[in-house]
Amino acid sequence: MSFAPLQNDSFLRACLRQSTDHTPVWLMRQAGRYLPEYLATRAKAGSFMGLATNTDYATEVTLQPLERFPLDAAILFSDILTVPDAMGLGLSFAQGEGPRFAHPVRDEAAVAKLEVPDMDKLRYVTDAVTSIRRALNGRVPLIGFSGSPWTLACYMVEGKGSDDYRLVKSMLYSRPDLMHRMLQVNANAVAAYLNAQIEAGAQAVMIFDSWGGVLADGAFQQFSLAYTQQVLKKLKTEHNGVRIPRLVFTKGGGLWLDEMGGLDCEVLGLDWTVNLAKARAQVGGKVDGPGKALQGNIDPNVLFAPPAQIATEVERVVNSFGVPHQGPGTGPTHIFNLGHGINQHTPPEHVAALVEAVHRASRQIRA
Repeated sequence: MSFAPLQNDSFLRACLRQSTDHTPVWLMRQAGRYLPEYLATRAKAGSFMGLATNTDYATEVTLQPLERFPLDAAILFSDILTVPDAMGLGLSFAQGEGPRFAHPVRDEAAVAKLEVPDMDKLRYVTDAVTSIRRALNGRVPLIGFSGSPWTLACYMVEGKGSDDYRLVKSMLYSRPDLMHRMLQVNANAVAAYLNAQIEAGAQAVMIFDSWGGVLADGAFQQFSLAYTQQVLKKLKTEHNGVRIPRLVFTKGGGLWLDEMGGLDCEVLGLDWTVNLAKARAQVGGKVDGPGKALQGNIDPNVLFAPPAQIATEVERVVNSFGVPHQGPGTGPTHIFNLGHGINQHTPPEHVAALVEAVHRASRQIRA
């Protein structure tokens, strides 16, 4: 499978801790409900899953933010719950209610039935990856993604989003054997799924541990971090002779940054509670030494402020990281992003102001 040569490789270079002339920027959930064109395409598709499972629609909405904003990466339009859906849990999206499973996993019999799904059931995702990569025509790199084993388990047990995580934590504490069995299946499935995305054309892959931060210290290491590490060790680190960076984002994970620094990945995503300068000192590494590229971490709600305030906050984040590595070799690098997904009520013109401010401020700090 051959694709057009890459015209803007700043995101991939920053992932690999190589110098760039500006700080690359992309946004979690950059293709989504804040864009009127996305809402129009979703209306045509009839439902969220109608959108996600249709190659043409998934390609269209992935590219929509790139038509508006000079972003430095595209991310596959899909959902983190495609893997448990392929396990037969029956995923649906009710308008305004978020995802829901028809068959949650809450007892020994349900856990025993779990197995890594046939990747053919997720062919609609890998077909979309290839289609998007072709449609990008080398403009920017394409990021593939999955939920982490722990985050998937939360949805699988709760059956939907949760405020208190009561059901999944009840299983974790009362039947840790069942939780470990589920997490092992999930880890194997996520690794197979991400490798399939790499083979289909993803140029970097990201693991979203969206619910890792709800765990107690000790439980995080045992039930989240350990299984994320298992996935990472099974992932392809190159494809067709090209490096494939691996990114990990744990919302609420700043407490465990030192331990996450030991993960077998290239990039750590940070939420808005983390101080970038301290994170750089902790895990960013030195010139030509080991370390992680850092991604993040402006508060998504900054995007509701006027453009002048957005620019001020962008400069604060850029200055907090400091001057990234410049010149040959490798060293500390920064990828600008939100500290979590973009809010659906965000004005698109404020996103334009943010992207422009990142490129301007990050060039200034290099000068």
